Amino acid sequence: MLLKKVQLVHWFCLFSILFLVTSCGVSKSLHDLPDVSAYNSTIPERIKTSDSTFSLGSNHLNKNKQGLWELYVEGNPYERGLITGRLSEELFHKQEAAFLSKVDELVPSKTRQFFLRKILAWYNRKMYLNITEEYKTEIYGLSKYASNDYNHLASKYLRILYLHGAHDIGHAFQDLALVGCTSFAAWGNKTEDGSLIIGRNFDFYAGDDFAKDKIVSFVNPTEGHKFMSVTWGGMIGVVSGMNEHGLTVTINAGKSKIPLVAKTPVSILTREILQYASTIEEAITIAKKRQVFVSESIFIGSAKDKKAITIEMSPNNFGIYEVANSNQLICSNHFQSEAYAADENNSKHIVESHSQYRYERMEELLNQHPKITPEIAVDILRNKDGLHDKAIGYGNEKALNQLLAHHSIVFKPEQRLVWVSSSPYQLGEYVAYDLNDVFKNPNKKLLANTNLNIEKDDFQFTKAFNNYEAYRKLRAEVLSDIDDNETITSSTLLKLQSLNPEYWEAYFIVGKYNYEKGYYRAALNAFEKAKTKEITTIPDLEQVDNYIKKSKRKLDL
Repeated sequence: MLLKKVQLVHWFCLFSILFLVTSCGVSKSLHDLPDVSAYNSTIPERIKTSDSTFSLGSNHLNKNKQGLWELYVEGNPYERGLITGRLSEELFHKQEAAFLSKVDELVPSKTRQFFLRKILAWYNRKMYLNITEEYKTEIYGLSKYASNDYNHLASKYLRILYLHGAHDIGHAFQDLALVGCTSFAAWGNKTEDGSLIIGRNFDFYAGDDFAKDKIVSFVNPTEGHKFMSVTWGGMIGVVSGMNEHGLTVTINAGKSKIPLVAKTPVSILTREILQYASTIEEAITIAKKRQVFVSESIFIGSAKDKKAITIEMSPNNFGIYEVANSNQLICSNHFQSEAYAADENNSKHIVESHSQYRYERMEELLNQHPKITPEIAVDILRNKDGLHDKAIGYGNEKALNQLLAHHSIVFKPEQRLVWVSSSPYQLGEYVAYDLNDVFKNPNKKLLANTNLNIEKDDFQFTKAFNNYEAYRKLRAEVLSDIDDNETITSSTLLKLQSLNPEYWEAYFIVGKYNYEKGYYRAALNAFEKAKTKEITTIPDLEQVDNYIKKSKRKLDL
């Protein structure tokens, strides 16, 4: 009888979900398509000169010697989508695979995939209402060149539309450890020539493959301003960029509750700001028009205003933060405006996360340099130590440089100059681009101004770096073995610790393995060693303390 009741509840839940996801609102979103009848759907043939050189009419895609892809695209929304999709088709497919290949691995059941599709459709049912026709049209054109491998998850257009919210979802689900970005601006007597300088690390991690093919995109739209951004295949949104008027945008996650419905992806909002604003006031006006579904700081720099501010947005609040009587602005992953002064979620995040620590470390490094230059900005963004130059282990999220960044970028808006990092992480050359020159001479094969490049960091050639890379690989193997309840040799566990000896996590992993195997003395030793290191967050510290208590109880100590 109990089994029948459980089965009845189970089927009731399934039918309830089906009712929700096939409701009128969902149906409209599934069938909504932009009207492209006014646009010409024919584009020129793509010419492939080599595996790293493509052209299509006056548009082109080339890979420079630092490994960055340089994309130039012009035209109306549908043309831009079609041309971008065709030029970057191979990169587009690789990025889709990096995001979506895990779905089949994690959800192999066709029945569960069916319900996943329905839930995704329900969750994203209002996204189409919160994206302008221009950007839906561009995404529609782009989606024509999406991979066929994932059509079982959603149609090409819906899939690419939904993927533009992936950054927001990564921010909302903080436990995925996808983000920990840090930004700063300096101007006036804080910089060598008085010009505004902005630097940021984009620490959005979605796997090593995701970060391999960075695109430096230059867009010349028929409406709005010309702009550049750092992006990836299949993405028209902006996470870091500058337009022809010297207005810059970057985004930093705030503490979000898990959203119940998707609205405007932040990267689409920042794309709109970049394309249609030339001043801080214009950027604020655009931001106020849109509804976001996660909490985000939008860091705005302006050549015309000669300063920077942050727009702090969440589903139910809006604030502006600008510094008074100061010539520098710092932004990590918490809000600073008066609008969030009483926000309990934000206050808790400041106390428990690594955001405040990175804020203070950025402040400390800026104070060490009376005058900021682009080269000094890069040095700061590459810094791997903790407060007071303490060694805190490579990969620690308390560091400004966590050695996982998708990209790092420095702007000099008044001169229309930008420097984009090249792999690995922020350690390769920062490649320089002059927007005035690029948009004046867009047909050049390579668009960078290499005379202004900032040289690579020699840390990438050190034993410490090689050990860190080996640590990352061994860490993944050890965690997999722990999940599979495999036996791990003591020499392997010792090696894990020795490869990254200042990082608390290495000792915690060893402790957790020993505890689960019943080796409580070894576990206690590892947890107590972890406690002597710089632990990333309060919840992490509480977890270590809890294991220490449990280990002592097991040992009757």
